[in-house]
Amino acid sequence: MKYAPINRDLFIKNRKNFMAQMKPNSLAVFNSNDIYPVSADSTLPFEQHRDIFYLSGVDQEESILILFPGCPKESLREVLFLRETNEHIAVWEGEKLTKEKALTTSGIKTVFWLQDLEKVLAEMMSLADTVYINTNEHYRANVETETREARFTKWLLAKYPAHSVAKSNPILQRLRSVKDQIEIDLIQHACNITEKGFRRILNFIKPDVWEYEIEAELIHEFVRNRSKGFAYTPIIASGNNANVLHYIENNQQCKTGDLILFDIAAEYANYKSDLSRTVPVSGRFSERQLAVYNAVNRVKKEATKMLTPGTIWADYHVEVGKIMTSELLDLNLLDKADVKNEDPSWPAYKKYFMHGTSHHMGLDTHDYGLLLEPMQANMVFTVEPGIYIPEEGFGIRLEDDVVVQEKGEPFNLMGNIPIEAEEIEEIMNA
Repeated sequence: MKYAPINRDLFIKNRKNFMAQMKPNSLAVFNSNDIYPVSADSTLPFEQHRDIFYLSGVDQEESILILFPGCPKESLREVLFLRETNEHIAVWEGEKLTKEKALTTSGIKTVFWLQDLEKVLAEMMSLADTVYINTNEHYRANVETETREARFTKWLLAKYPAHSVAKSNPILQRLRSVKDQIEIDLIQHACNITEKGFRRILNFIKPDVWEYEIEAELIHEFVRNRSKGFAYTPIIASGNNANVLHYIENNQQCKTGDLILFDIAAEYANYKSDLSRTVPVSGRFSERQLAVYNAVNRVKKEATKMLTPGTIWADYHVEVGKIMTSELLDLNLLDKADVKNEDPSWPAYKKYFMHGTSHHMGLDTHDYGLLLEPMQANMVFTVEPGIYIPEEGFGIRLEDDVVVQEKGEPFNLMGNIPIEAEEIEEIMNA
């Protein structure tokens, strides 16, 4: 891993919080992700399953965590299983966790090699009544590939059919949505790396530059600051490309007079940041571009103020829609008849602002969080309004990451990243 060691107190606390919500006499199992094949002997870069990382800090493949807080045998209340390492593996694949380093990373004292899994698990299952399985129930999940977790669950339930089954996900959705200060600091670090990348490209952009050249500048800055790279597939959308919400080709030339919409951000230690900015290729906004830009920025500022404890996500989006409607009327993109005759299920403003304003973020860009439950302090949300005008050849989105506070306005983790139009122009023309 490129990132600096994380204080293991985070993972100790996360396990304690999870186990406090488990049923009596139950155990929970968490698996690492697979290394996914591409073709021949090629594989995709490894990405750890966020849940086992959240609970242990272990960031390598072929790892299993079992939690059994009520186990009569104290040494089996927290158990890690790792792929056995040796000198041969170290030479060919690099250093893997030893039992000693696993303890240092996770705070878990009992560590076995994977070859002991079935024997140890049999003992643990004989003492438990309920087993928690880990399924992906995120509201945006669309899983077509059978994961390592799913294969293990299938094997486990076939081998131990008499046990009651419970789900880990509802517990994790609530726990992961409220961040520990260590987590907030890691997200802040990712945001700081993103800031360095964004400032770098403000001095690089000029007419006729290619979108992929800007992408290269960003990845250079991210990696040199100990990030694995982009937190998600980057969007660098010049001109009308900005009106394709998930434009990821990044293969067009940026023309004089156009805007570039960026949705780009760095990860750090598996924690994500999520930034959107829109800048003028020529270093100056036109009068119309500036009017739309400032409208989006005003919506963003007002939306941010509403992210307070007790707020319901769906209600929040209704209120943001009202603010956006007012701005679109002022821009003459909507008229009063459009609003009067709108379909309540798809309000008039959706013609120009068709996505949501905020989502949870953390270990995942669209992080865990139950949208029907009230917001709480220390939840981290994006705020990302946009206006997209294909007929005028540009779209604008602005996005920061904020922490809900117990009192007062949310804390902006991206408060140092330029966003005011005048500041953007000043930096680009320095």
